[in-house]
Amino acid sequence: MPRSGAEARRRLQQAALELYQERGFDQTTTAEIAARAGVNERTFFRHFPDKREVLFDGEANLRAALTEAVAEAPDELRPLEMLLWAFRKVERILEDNRPFAEPRLEVIAATPALRERDLAKAASLTEAVAEALRQRDVADRLAGLAAQTGWAAFHQALQAWIDDPAQSLDAHLLQAFDDLRALSATALPTKAPALHGP
Repeated sequence: MPRSGAEARRRLQQAALELYQERGFDQTTTAEIAARAGVNERTFFRHFPDKREVLFDGEANLRAALTEAVAEAPDELRPLEMLLWAFRKVERILEDNRPFAEPRLEVIAATPALRERDLAKAASLTEAVAEALRQRDVADRLAGLAAQTGWAAFHQALQAWIDDPAQSLDAHLLQAFDDLRALSATALPTKAPALHGP
């Protein structure tokens, strides 16, 4: 029997993830998750409102850390650079959660209801980041665009990190924002002039 609430929560998350991988999300019940974790079903519902939320447990912490980091970003940074600074500040949360992250993404990808929840959570996080930028006096239109664009780069970096763990999350994040800058460069590459014969 888990001795603390934190241990019970961690065991419930691990049990849920294992069962979702073995049986599929839809075929797994909260009672089965609780049994695998060595607790009763009432304990499951003390920690999570439903079986989907087991996979999205860190979202509130990530949101709080990101909005705080945006608030603390140096004044001289432009909006996208503020976001890069903030994302780099919260990397530790994601790195510490890596053993859970990869199988979690696989379960979400295989389950339409979870993909829908994942999109809703991402939209909520993006809006929180946009609001944090507005609090830094970034114009409303630009704050929304920066948050959407920055989140897309962040998400790409996370997926690249899962796919290629040989490089750090920080390296993937810096690469994603470098790619973003390259995409938005004002000068387009020029084509070499065609060579004409005499």
